[in-house]
Amino acid sequence: MDKETTAGILFGIGAYGLWGLLPLYFFVLMPAGAVEIVANRVVWSLLFCALLITVTRSWSALARALRDRTVFGSLALAAFLIAVNWLTYTYGVTTGQAVEASLGYFINPLVSVLLGVFVLKEKLRPLQWAAVAIGFVAVGVLTYSYGKLPWIALTLAFSFGLYGFVKKRVGPKVDAATSLSVETMVLAPFAAVTMIYLAAAGTATLTTQGPGHFWLLLASGVITAVPLLFFGASARRLPMTTIGLLQYFAPLLQFILALVVFREAMTLDRWIGFGVVWLALLVLTVDMLRTARKNLAAKRTRRSQAG
Repeated sequence: MDKETTAGILFGIGAYGLWGLLPLYFFVLMPAGAVEIVANRVVWSLLFCALLITVTRSWSALARALRDRTVFGSLALAAFLIAVNWLTYTYGVTTGQAVEASLGYFINPLVSVLLGVFVLKEKLRPLQWAAVAIGFVAVGVLTYSYGKLPWIALTLAFSFGLYGFVKKRVGPKVDAATSLSVETMVLAPFAAVTMIYLAAAGTATLTTQGPGHFWLLLASGVITAVPLLFFGASARRLPMTTIGLLQYFAPLLQFILALVVFREAMTLDRWIGFGVVWLALLVLTVDMLRTARKNLAAKRTRRSQAG
C-alpha cells in the first residue's frame, strides 16, 4: 500500500475505535442528559477547532470555505446530519439502549448501498441486492422483537450514512480541520442557546456535579473533534469500499460494551435479528472484496498495456 492508503486506514481505525468506546464516556457523564452532552460537545469542539486552526495556520482555508457557497452549504447540511446522529446516539446510550444504537451502525453499510442507488443512480450487483433484501428481513425480525420499529438504529444508520456521503463529496475541496470547524460553527449558536437555557432552568450539570464532571464535559470538545478529524482524513484518502469495511469496527465495540459492561438484555429473537444483519453484512463484504479485487486486476492490466 502507498503512504496515503496506509495513513487513511490508520485514521479510519482511530476514528471508528474511538467511536466504539464512546459509550463509556457517556456513562461517566451521567446524570447529564443527551441534549446537554451534545450541546457541550459542540461548544467545546468549536474552541478546540479554533485552537487547531490557529496552530496549523489554516484561517485562510477556513475563510475560503465560508465564502464558497457550495462548500458551506454542503458542510451546513453535514452539521445538521451529525447533530441528529449525536442526539440520537447519546439518547440511546444514556437510556439503556446501547445495543440498538450499535445496531444502527451495523445497518449503516446497507444504507450506503441504498444511497448509491437512489442518489447516485448506481446499479446494484446481485450480491448487493441480496444484502439489501436480507437487511430488510433483519429490520422486520427486530421490529417484531422490540415490539416497535427500531427507530434509534434506523435514525443513526441514515443520518450517518448521509453524513459520510456529504463529507465524501466535499472532501476534495476542503481539509478535515476546516470541514469540522465549519460544521461546529454552524451548530455552535444553537448549542450555546441550549446550554444557557438548561442553566437558567436549573437542569444543567456542568457546574453542579463537582470539578471532575466539569472537566469531563469540557473534554467533550477534544473527544468529539479527534475522531471526526480522523474520519475526515480517512474519507479523503480511502475508497468507499475500504471505509465500509472499517466501519464495522465501531458497532462491534459498542455491541460488546452494551452486553459486557452495561449488561443489556439480548433475547433469543434479538440474537436472531442481529444474526440476520450480520449475514447481510457478510454478503456485502464478500461483494465489496470481490469488486475491489476485480478493479485492482483491471487497473494492473491497463498499466501493463500502457507500459
